[in-house]
Amino acid sequence: MSNFTPHPGQRVERYDVDARLDTDYYAVFSDIDGADRDAWNRAKTFADEIIPVIGEYWDRAEYNVAFARRLGELDLFADGIVHEGLTELSPLAAGLVNMEVSRGDGSMGTIVAVQGGLALRTLALFGSAAQKTQHLAALSRGEVLGAFALTEPDHGSDSVSLESTATRNPDDSWTLNGVKKWIGNGASGGITFVWARVDSKGSDDHGAVRCFLVPQETPGYNGEPILGKTSLRAIHQAHITLTDVQLPADAVLPGAKSFKDASRVLYATRSGVAWSALGHATACYEVALSYATQRIQFGKPLAAFQMVQERLTQMLDDLTSMQLYCRRLADLEASGGLRPTQASLAKYHNTRTARRVAATARDLLGGNGILLEHRIARHMADIESIHTYEGTESVQALLLGRDITGVGAFA
Repeated sequence: MSNFTPHPGQRVERYDVDARLDTDYYAVFSDIDGADRDAWNRAKTFADEIIPVIGEYWDRAEYNVAFARRLGELDLFADGIVHEGLTELSPLAAGLVNMEVSRGDGSMGTIVAVQGGLALRTLALFGSAAQKTQHLAALSRGEVLGAFALTEPDHGSDSVSLESTATRNPDDSWTLNGVKKWIGNGASGGITFVWARVDSKGSDDHGAVRCFLVPQETPGYNGEPILGKTSLRAIHQAHITLTDVQLPADAVLPGAKSFKDASRVLYATRSGVAWSALGHATACYEVALSYATQRIQFGKPLAAFQMVQERLTQMLDDLTSMQLYCRRLADLEASGGLRPTQASLAKYHNTRTARRVAATARDLLGGNGILLEHRIARHMADIESIHTYEGTESVQALLLGRDITGVGAFA
């Protein structure tokens, strides 16, 4: 119970904008039950736990790995991966987890994307039996943190041109050299799945892009958290330098033989970004609606003003369209009929729309909209990251343009 005593000029100590409103105007998710509902409820539990505290970590740019372990305890990392030993989440359940965790906080949504969507998926798809026996369960439970190292300082959108090298030694061991950037969990003390180009002239795989399991304590592996971020501040992305990193022959993932395999992982996680954008937009809309009913101006709540009602309607319109995109995306994936460019369209639409919802919500809160305690500014900043990763807006547009015209326009 607050002991706040109103003084002239301040009627309310703090606006209650953390309440869950479960916005679903078209009943897009009203029929969800069984295992899908159970997964969604576990994600709601996590979101409700972190919302009161995560802003402090975001403000300090501090990564509390206990949150990642809690996600593992709640079994929220499976991300639709079908593999023995992992809880099977349907595409719909995996999407709802992404949505709900991102509604709580974008950094936490990125943990799900990195640990489950990228690292765990890479191991499940391409790892050897021994690699899976050692690491699969630990990754899924959050006991070991995993990273996916593809992007380089000079190769973001054109990651197919990556320059990090893996040289095969005479005894079939490997030497890795190169630099990676923006690698979530890359400095967390866990394991990193490093994608590198084979530099072994005369070998069958010379020039091919392959993936290597690298414990982060390996000599020559140096991961440093990237400082000065204005987005996703409650998780560390790393700048990784690989200097003559020596790996045994069995460090290579046998199923990863080309860049197409890396793309297979990225295509699978693109849907998750669309769902994550929906989570951010949901948070912004619900904060704005709660605030509008509590904030008094000119003698009445903001919600009683026509312009405010119009803005709330605009946000609901956008939010509902995002929900419909995501539900159809999950249905297509469940049927086996989802094409990569369809995932691209959902990502393209939802991150662009989430930006618009966040901007409208921030404006509706006026000056209070920039305060971290009201959450919108944090979500607004975090949306900028998901709008970029897993393929920028421009890259998605080019993929879609090629698909609908039959003409490639990549430079």
